Amino acid sequence: MKIDRLIGILSILLQKDMTTAPELAGYFEVSRRTINRDIEALCKAGIPIQTSQGAGGGISIMNGYRMDRTLLTSRDMQMILAGLRSLDSVSGNRYYGQLMEKIQAGSSEFVNGRDSILIDLSSWHRDTLAPKIGLIQDAIELGKNIRFDYYSPGGQTKREIEPYFLIFKWSSWYVYGFCLMRKDFRLFKLNRMIGIVHGESFERRAEIPWPELSNEKIFSAVGRVKAVFDPSMKWQLVEEYGVRSFEEQSDGTLLFEHEYADEDGLISWMLSFRDKVTVIEPESVKDKLYQIACDMIEKYKRTDYKKSSH
Repeated sequence: MKIDRLIGILSILLQKDMTTAPELAGYFEVSRRTINRDIEALCKAGIPIQTSQGAGGGISIMNGYRMDRTLLTSRDMQMILAGLRSLDSVSGNRYYGQLMEKIQAGSSEFVNGRDSILIDLSSWHRDTLAPKIGLIQDAIELGKNIRFDYYSPGGQTKREIEPYFLIFKWSSWYVYGFCLMRKDFRLFKLNRMIGIVHGESFERRAEIPWPELSNEKIFSAVGRVKAVFDPSMKWQLVEEYGVRSFEEQSDGTLLFEHEYADEDGLISWMLSFRDKVTVIEPESVKDKLYQIACDMIEKYKRTDYKKSSH
């Protein structure tokens, strides 16, 4: 993409006293004519670039602009590369890797030290996630709808949307777009989307509301839970809710109080602690946990189950 190449050329010019059009053409795998057009575009953008002919000549930024080296510090460049590396972790092609190589080509002396930040955005789903992200990125750039099967607590539905944003939030990837079935802007979790294909071209809407991604908006509280946890579960409460989420009692147990947005999700979470938690309130959650426990006892004490397990 042209903008990426312009950033790469500017980075090289900021870190080297002099370079040449053939060198830049080689770095970015384009023609000298393309490089000349890029230099002209940078000049129009206000970057004071000068060229000189003959032996020892080339392309450089005017000396008076040398304070520009502080435009990107070594740490700045490390952060840029960390960001690109994180995107490369979910890329199905070499685009971000090649972009990193282009930026580093003119900054090898400038980027000091070893990498200190490593981010992997692919989680457990790299094999299936990268193709989905690639398809959605292409659809956004080409202005094409995407069609897919979507799995939610309400069941499986077929959806078609106008995609506008790819979003990484709450440790998962989402696509934000206008749902043709619901006639509204919605957020869809990529892990629940199956069989994504491109549809018809669409005309970008004049007004696209910015995605509302606050926890309070998406996960608005419907109740408050109060529970007592075994001391051995302290690490998990600290990990998920922080050290201030509970009060240690005189007997060592942990009194936990917190708002929740989804009762079924809360029950699933409580069940993951097995017998290491006792819910005090609300009564509705206690009743459902009791019923689930009774159903499990009934299921696992059945004679036919015992026979089939041998």
